[in-house]
Amino acid sequence: ILIANRGEIVERVIKTCHELEIETVAVYSTADAKAPFVSKATQSICIGPAAANKSYLQPDNILQAMSISGAQALHPGYGFLSENAQFAQAVLDAGHVWLGPSPSCVHQMGDKLESKAVAVQAGVATVPGHDGVVETLSQALQLCNETIGYPVLLKALAGGGGKGMRVCYNDQDVKDAWTVSKAEALSFFNNDQLLLEKFIERPHHIEFQVLCGRKENGDLDVVVFPERECSIQRRNQKVIEESPSCLLTPETRQTMAEQVVRLCQATQYQSAGTVEFLVDEEQNFFFLEMNSRLQVEHPVTEAITGVDLVKGMLYVGAGWPLPDEFQRDGIIMPHKGHAVEARIYAEDPLRGFLPSTGPLSPYVEPSSAQNTPESYVRVESGVATGHLVSPYYDPMLSKVIYYDQTRAGAIAGLSQALDEYVIEGVQHNARLVQSVLREPEFLKGNTPTSFLPTHYPDGFKGVKLGTSDLQELAAAAAVISDVRRTHFDRPSLGGQPNNSEVVV
Repeated sequence: ILIANRGEIVERVIKTCHELEIETVAVYSTADAKAPFVSKATQSICIGPAAANKSYLQPDNILQAMSISGAQALHPGYGFLSENAQFAQAVLDAGHVWLGPSPSCVHQMGDKLESKAVAVQAGVATVPGHDGVVETLSQALQLCNETIGYPVLLKALAGGGGKGMRVCYNDQDVKDAWTVSKAEALSFFNNDQLLLEKFIERPHHIEFQVLCGRKENGDLDVVVFPERECSIQRRNQKVIEESPSCLLTPETRQTMAEQVVRLCQATQYQSAGTVEFLVDEEQNFFFLEMNSRLQVEHPVTEAITGVDLVKGMLYVGAGWPLPDEFQRDGIIMPHKGHAVEARIYAEDPLRGFLPSTGPLSPYVEPSSAQNTPESYVRVESGVATGHLVSPYYDPMLSKVIYYDQTRAGAIAGLSQALDEYVIEGVQHNARLVQSVLREPEFLKGNTPTSFLPTHYPDGFKGVKLGTSDLQELAAAAAVISDVRRTHFDRPSLGGQPNNSEVVV
């Protein structure tokens, strides 16, 4: 299996392949030549220079690597070409196995207009809005004032991840956003077409993981997993995810899962995917989109259900029925406990989230020595000490997942794990995540998508310590200073520490 990606998702796929005794091929750019994932694959092949559009986004280079390596199948990971229907078709046309949904499904779900139309036909609740592409600014203003009503969401037809997306509360907002959104959409997706829909205020972003295969009789087998709450976002990019959600009632969960099944049946979907919804505080929900790939946050689903989603994808790609671990009695896969995931980005939250680059030194992940089946930390990363964080790719360094029997236990465990995490050489957002984990509203589960801008309206300014915390730190600093002074004043040291004595 060739993994057409980079970083932590490559290592994640390699892990399952090794367990199944499947050989792997990693592809890499010149900037990633010394990245950890390169040496962990059975083979590794350079596919171009650092710029993604000359390496990881070059279909011909990847197909050539498949030919050279003798790989039989391709796993696209997420991002890059993972939701490119033309690339999926090219892989199949070259005689290889595409470990993902069919190219037609990738295209159908990637086109926001078509996916919404399919959802409506399947009986899935959708967000009110204009059913076609908005051609001009004047048309957008007319729709806002005469049909949809403010607030509205202006978003790119061809992409996701918050790119080309703007919330508008009045005509001036629309005028300001129009040119910027079109330019952003063209830059990221090579398509500047925009859509316009009603903006749902204070919603939760809730998604359902699915894995679809074929039963032995040929019928579609749709596995729906417990929902993930992904509402802690910065500029529409997820920062913290958890499962299950505190918001949904059992009745709403069941109704949403039934609609997810109908959507998968309508498209005859196969492989892993995620159906995303906006849910308001009255339990009204609206289909947002379907991601036709494995999600970044899939580990929280694996944690509470005990399954291996990558393994499931491999079985579907091989044409086999899903393994026994995916068997269930009802629509929704049974689960146990709670899991919370934090994405750790190389960006500085104290300076407006500016990207941070440079070599990691040192880099030490939280210890798993105390892990038990009932409570454990899981870290998925694609970096190590000495790794150079470059400006060419997404700034995510790792994902830290904590599983426990309760939500409170999972949150406390994640906070402790982040305390142990050592990341030097670049700035990162771990302190922001820890601050969120301590917020009373987060602890209550009150986490709409507006959480970060509401609680940090002027951006993250660091943690303000109380008097008792400051007193404890001052006392600790005084003790450390006294110990160091006493130690280094010994005659044998001549007032100078040696290399083995510089850490107190």
